[in-house]
Amino acid sequence: MSITLIIIIITGLISYNAFNNPTLKARLIFNPYTILRNREYHRFLSSGFIHADFIHLLFNMFVLWMFGGYVEQIFAAIYGTAGYVLYVLMYLIGIVVSDIPSFLKHKDSPYYNALGASGGVSALLFSFIVFNPTQDLCLYGLLCFPGFIWGALYIIYSVYMGKRKGDNINHDAHLYGGLFGIAFTIVAVPGVIPAFIDQLSTFSLF
Repeated sequence: MSITLIIIIITGLISYNAFNNPTLKARLIFNPYTILRNREYHRFLSSGFIHADFIHLLFNMFVLWMFGGYVEQIFAAIYGTAGYVLYVLMYLIGIVVSDIPSFLKHKDSPYYNALGASGGVSALLFSFIVFNPTQDLCLYGLLCFPGFIWGALYIIYSVYMGKRKGDNINHDAHLYGGLFGIAFTIVAVPGVIPAFIDQLSTFSLF
Protein backbone atom coordinates (compact mmCIF):
# COMPACT_ATOMS: atom_id res chain seq x y z
CA MET A 1 0.00 0.00 0.00
CA SER A 2 1.41 3.39 -1.00
CA ILE A 3 1.98 6.22 1.47
CA THR A 4 -0.35 8.35 -0.65
CA LEU A 5 -3.19 5.87 -0.22
CA ILE A 6 -2.55 5.66 3.53
CA ILE A 7 -2.79 9.45 3.81
CA ILE A 8 -6.04 9.42 1.83
CA ILE A 9 -7.55 6.72 4.05
CA ILE A 10 -6.54 8.46 7.29
CA THR A 11 -7.80 11.83 6.05
CA GLY A 12 -11.07 10.29 4.86
CA LEU A 13 -11.71 8.58 8.19
CA ILE A 14 -10.96 11.65 10.30
CA SER A 15 -12.95 13.93 7.99
CA TYR A 16 -15.94 11.56 8.04
CA ASN A 17 -15.88 11.41 11.83
CA ALA A 18 -15.70 15.21 11.99
CA PHE A 19 -18.72 15.50 9.66
CA ASN A 20 -20.78 13.72 12.30
CA ASN A 21 -19.06 15.10 15.38
CA PRO A 22 -19.09 18.93 15.73
CA THR A 23 -17.06 18.69 18.93
CA LEU A 24 -14.24 16.84 17.16
CA LYS A 25 -14.35 19.31 14.27
CA ALA A 26 -14.13 22.26 16.69
CA ARG A 27 -11.15 20.65 18.40
CA LEU A 28 -9.21 20.13 15.15
CA ILE A 29 -10.15 23.16 13.04
CA PHE A 30 -7.66 25.96 12.32
CA ASN A 31 -8.60 28.98 14.45
CA PRO A 32 -5.70 31.46 14.84
CA TYR A 33 -7.33 33.23 17.78
CA THR A 34 -7.60 30.00 19.78
CA ILE A 35 -4.14 28.84 18.73
CA LEU A 36 -2.52 32.04 19.97
CA ARG A 37 -4.38 32.30 23.26
CA ASN A 38 -4.57 28.63 24.24
CA ARG A 39 -1.32 27.54 22.57
CA GLU A 40 -3.17 24.84 20.67
CA TYR A 41 -0.52 24.58 17.98
CA HIS A 42 -1.72 21.15 16.90
CA ARG A 43 -4.44 22.93 14.92
CA PHE A 44 -1.88 23.95 12.28
CA LEU A 45 -1.65 20.28 11.34
CA SER A 46 -4.91 18.72 12.51
CA SER A 47 -6.98 21.11 10.37
CA GLY A 48 -5.46 19.44 7.31
CA PHE A 49 -7.25 16.20 8.15
CA ILE A 50 -10.80 17.58 8.25
CA HIS A 51 -12.92 19.07 5.46
CA ALA A 52 -16.02 21.19 5.05
CA ASP A 53 -18.04 18.51 3.21
CA PHE A 54 -17.73 15.44 1.00
CA ILE A 55 -17.12 17.50 -2.16
CA HIS A 56 -14.23 19.36 -0.47
CA LEU A 57 -12.78 16.06 0.76
CA LEU A 58 -13.18 14.24 -2.56
CA PHE A 59 -11.62 17.05 -4.59
CA ASN A 60 -8.53 17.30 -2.36
CA MET A 61 -8.07 13.54 -2.17
CA PHE A 62 -8.54 13.15 -5.93
CA VAL A 63 -5.78 15.70 -6.63
CA LEU A 64 -3.60 14.04 -3.99
CA TRP A 65 -4.13 10.65 -5.64
CA MET A 66 -3.48 11.99 -9.15
CA PHE A 67 -0.18 13.73 -8.40
CA GLY A 68 1.04 12.60 -4.99
CA GLY A 69 1.65 9.02 -6.07
CA TYR A 70 4.06 10.11 -8.78
CA VAL A 71 6.01 12.40 -6.42
CA GLU A 72 6.13 9.60 -3.83
CA GLN A 73 7.68 7.24 -6.40
CA ILE A 74 10.26 9.81 -7.49
CA PHE A 75 11.43 10.45 -3.93
CA ALA A 76 11.53 6.71 -3.21
CA ALA A 77 13.53 6.07 -6.40
CA ILE A 78 16.11 8.68 -5.39
CA TYR A 79 16.38 8.10 -1.65
CA GLY A 80 14.93 4.65 -1.02
CA THR A 81 13.08 4.33 2.29
CA ALA A 82 14.20 7.83 3.31
CA GLY A 83 12.33 9.11 0.26
CA TYR A 84 9.02 8.11 1.80
CA VAL A 85 9.92 10.09 4.91
CA LEU A 86 10.77 13.14 2.80
CA TYR A 87 7.49 12.77 0.93
CA VAL A 88 5.43 12.68 4.12
CA LEU A 89 7.37 15.63 5.53
CA MET A 90 6.69 17.71 2.43
CA TYR A 91 2.98 16.99 2.70
CA LEU A 92 2.65 17.62 6.43
CA ILE A 93 4.93 20.66 6.57
CA GLY A 94 3.09 21.99 3.51
CA ILE A 95 -0.14 21.96 5.53
CA VAL A 96 1.50 23.83 8.41
CA VAL A 97 3.42 26.37 6.32
CA SER A 98 0.37 27.19 4.20
CA ASP A 99 -1.54 28.24 7.34
CA ILE A 100 1.11 30.63 8.69
CA PRO A 101 0.05 33.66 6.56
CA SER A 102 -3.59 33.13 7.61
CA PHE A 103 -2.49 32.86 11.24
CA LEU A 104 -0.69 36.20 11.04
CA LYS A 105 -3.64 37.85 9.29
CA HIS A 106 -6.40 36.52 11.51
CA LYS A 107 -4.80 35.98 14.93
CA ASP A 108 -7.15 38.61 16.42
CA SER A 109 -10.28 37.28 14.69
CA PRO A 110 -12.17 34.86 17.00
CA TYR A 111 -14.57 33.76 14.26
CA TYR A 112 -12.04 32.97 11.53
CA ASN A 113 -11.74 29.25 10.82
CA ALA A 114 -10.07 27.23 8.07
CA LEU A 115 -9.81 23.54 7.30
CA GLY A 116 -8.73 21.15 4.59
CA ALA A 117 -5.62 19.54 3.12
CA SER A 118 -5.22 22.12 0.36
CA GLY A 119 -1.81 23.36 1.55
CA GLY A 120 -0.26 19.90 1.52
CA VAL A 121 -2.01 18.92 -1.71
CA SER A 122 -0.80 22.11 -3.41
CA ALA A 123 2.75 21.34 -2.27
CA LEU A 124 2.61 17.94 -3.98
CA LEU A 125 0.92 19.32 -7.09
CA PHE A 126 3.63 21.93 -7.59
CA SER A 127 6.33 19.38 -6.85
CA PHE A 128 4.86 17.30 -9.68
CA ILE A 129 4.98 20.35 -11.97
CA VAL A 130 8.64 20.96 -11.09
CA PHE A 131 9.44 17.37 -12.12
CA ASN A 132 7.19 17.50 -15.21
CA PRO A 133 6.77 21.13 -16.29
CA THR A 134 5.74 20.34 -19.87
CA GLN A 135 3.27 17.54 -19.18
CA ASP A 136 -0.31 18.54 -19.95
CA LEU A 137 -2.68 19.03 -17.03
CA CYS A 138 -6.37 19.16 -17.85
CA LEU A 139 -9.08 21.09 -16.04
CA TYR A 140 -12.27 19.01 -16.05
CA GLY A 141 -10.77 17.05 -18.93
CA LEU A 142 -11.33 19.97 -21.30
CA LEU A 143 -8.76 22.72 -20.88
CA CYS A 144 -5.33 21.15 -21.24
CA PHE A 145 -2.11 23.12 -20.88
CA PRO A 146 1.46 22.25 -19.83
CA GLY A 147 1.97 22.10 -16.08
CA PHE A 148 4.24 25.15 -15.88
CA ILE A 149 1.54 27.29 -17.54
CA TRP A 150 -1.16 26.02 -15.20
CA GLY A 151 1.19 26.56 -12.26
CA ALA A 152 1.83 30.19 -13.23
CA LEU A 153 -1.89 30.83 -13.76
CA TYR A 154 -2.71 29.15 -10.45
CA ILE A 155 -0.26 31.37 -8.58
CA ILE A 156 -1.63 34.53 -10.23
CA TYR A 157 -5.21 33.47 -9.51
CA SER A 158 -4.43 32.63 -5.86
CA VAL A 159 -2.72 35.99 -5.29
CA TYR A 160 -5.65 37.86 -6.88
CA MET A 161 -8.37 35.95 -5.04
CA GLY A 162 -6.45 36.13 -1.77
CA LYS A 163 -6.55 39.91 -1.97
CA ARG A 164 -10.13 40.02 -3.22
CA LYS A 165 -11.50 37.66 -0.53
CA GLY A 166 -15.18 36.96 -0.05
CA ASP A 167 -15.56 33.38 -1.39
CA ASN A 168 -14.78 31.45 1.82
CA ILE A 169 -11.78 29.75 0.22
CA ASN A 170 -8.33 30.09 1.77
CA HIS A 171 -6.43 31.02 -1.39
CA ASP A 172 -3.37 31.91 0.70
CA ALA A 173 -3.10 28.24 1.72
CA HIS A 174 -3.10 27.20 -1.94
CA LEU A 175 -0.48 29.81 -2.83
CA TYR A 176 1.96 29.24 0.01
CA GLY A 177 1.48 25.48 -0.02
CA GLY A 178 2.42 25.47 -3.71
CA LEU A 179 5.44 27.73 -3.21
CA PHE A 180 6.60 25.54 -0.34
CA GLY A 181 6.31 22.46 -2.56
CA ILE A 182 8.54 24.09 -5.16
CA ALA A 183 11.14 25.11 -2.56
CA PHE A 184 11.12 21.71 -0.82
CA THR A 185 11.55 19.85 -4.10
CA ILE A 186 14.49 22.02 -5.18
CA VAL A 187 16.24 21.57 -1.83
CA ALA A 188 15.58 17.82 -1.67
CA VAL A 189 16.44 17.16 -5.33
CA PRO A 190 18.83 19.89 -6.57
CA GLY A 191 19.22 18.11 -9.89
CA VAL A 192 15.62 18.95 -10.68
CA ILE A 193 16.61 22.52 -11.61
CA PRO A 194 18.72 21.70 -14.69
CA ALA A 195 16.18 19.02 -15.67
CA PHE A 196 13.39 21.60 -15.40
CA ILE A 197 15.32 24.09 -17.53
CA ASP A 198 16.18 21.42 -20.08
CA GLN A 199 12.53 20.41 -20.48
CA LEU A 200 11.45 24.01 -20.97
CA SER A 201 14.26 24.67 -23.48
CA THR A 202 12.97 21.91 -25.76
CA PHE A 203 9.30 22.76 -25.27
CA SER A 204 7.13 24.02 -28.10
CA LEU A 205 3.51 25.02 -27.57
CA PHE A 206 2.66 24.36 -31.23
